Amino acid sequence: MSGIGPVESVDSTDVDGSYEVIGGDSPRLTDRWHTLPQRTRRTALAVIAVVAAAVGAVLLPPVHDDRQSDPTPPVPWPANVTAWRYVGLAQTTDTPTTTGFFRFAVTVGSGPPVAVHVTGAAFDGLTAEAVPEPDFTVHTGSTHRVTVEISVSDCSGLPLNADLAFLDVTLRNTRAIQHHSFIFGSAYSNDLSELLHRACGTTNARPGPRPSGSAGSQNVDRG
Repeated sequence: MSGIGPVESVDSTDVDGSYEVIGGDSPRLTDRWHTLPQRTRRTALAVIAVVAAAVGAVLLPPVHDDRQSDPTPPVPWPANVTAWRYVGLAQTTDTPTTTGFFRFAVTVGSGPPVAVHVTGAAFDGLTAEAVPEPDFTVHTGSTHRVTVEISVSDCSGLPLNADLAFLDVTLRNTRAIQHHSFIFGSAYSNDLSELLHRACGTTNARPGPRPSGSAGSQNVDRG
């Protein structure tokens, strides 16, 4: 047998309480929390919630809304904001001719200015050019009056009655360069048809200008 004797039970009913304390827990906050009145605990929880929200607002990074941070709308396509309107003939004539002058009003509804270049007039055998300047710029909210010179270069295959005639143009702004066709109503189609009838409705065997007497044309001048 060793020197360790039997373990004696501790009687909690001892009056003098004279027994050895070998350990113990220190007081905990939760023990004190549960001793507080219910009203005091509710008030403390409300204060903690307010303080936590304030700290979170300071520490958390701000949330950016792209729609609010960039209110500027994108630059529109030039063809979507450019409009052409036919005004009428710049001059009229009854004599046979292969050239006509047509007036238009060009507007830009929104966005940056649009640079315009006329490239064609509906059919092969026709050439078109804005005069006096082939290229021009239209600013937003303004109307630009332009005259387009249309000439017949080849009558073969040209319809004498131009139905739904249109102009081919190039439009350019800071977003894009677009090739576009503007279709006009009956007024422009009728005026263009008159030009086609004058240029191609009669015989094309018209005599050219007489030679000027140069060395290369002396034989032609004889007789």
